[in-house]
Amino acid sequence: MVTVNRTMSNRDAAKRAAGVQAASMISDGMHVGLGTGSTTSYALVEIGRRIREESLKIVGTPTSFAAEFQARNEGIPLVSLDEIDALDIALDGADEVDADLTLIKGRGAAHTREKVVNSLAAEFVVVVDESKMVDRLGSNFPVPVEILPMARHPIEMALRELGGKPQLRFGSRKDGPVVTDQGFWILDCRFDRIVDAASLDVRIKMIPGVLEHGLFVGMATRILVGRDDGSVRVIAG
Repeated sequence: MVTVNRTMSNRDAAKRAAGVQAASMISDGMHVGLGTGSTTSYALVEIGRRIREESLKIVGTPTSFAAEFQARNEGIPLVSLDEIDALDIALDGADEVDADLTLIKGRGAAHTREKVVNSLAAEFVVVVDESKMVDRLGSNFPVPVEILPMARHPIEMALRELGGKPQLRFGSRKDGPVVTDQGFWILDCRFDRIVDAASLDVRIKMIPGVLEHGLFVGMATRILVGRDDGSVRVIAG
């Protein structure tokens, strides 16, 4: 069990527990994928502490500008994908996780880079709190679809034909659509029921003008689920 600060909220304690346990899986010499999000942030803080206090020697590859910014602040050495062929492990969060370890990611609009980085890892470890575990994928979050702006209308039509209800994502503190790190837009697409995530994965990717989407099928190898009491449940793929 990971010891947590009891002045934290229960949910923050759960997130920190999962993040700290994920960071404990890192050892000297590893190339590590550094994910994006509130739970993964705790892992980056702990990795930075281990580098400073335990002389841990690793290099990281971030999945977003936000992850890169935090990693540099934590003193984590970084390399780009041009400098490596593979990763030993990737740590990242998720918006939803089902019993098959299929994920919905992308609330932070970083899912395209996350998918590229995480696909290169020998082990892809997902860190979440219990609120992210669902019986049915799509219960709480839509599937984000990153699109070429000029193709918005035909892509919306194609997503509706797949049973989706797409809506262009707008920022809460900016005018106009959310723009990703790649300069693309996001359509948040709700599906009443995702029965076959693997099939939907392929069908969305085939729509011209779609860069990537937030369904992660067959990628996660382990889920670390932080609990309010500071313990962590491990689900292996």
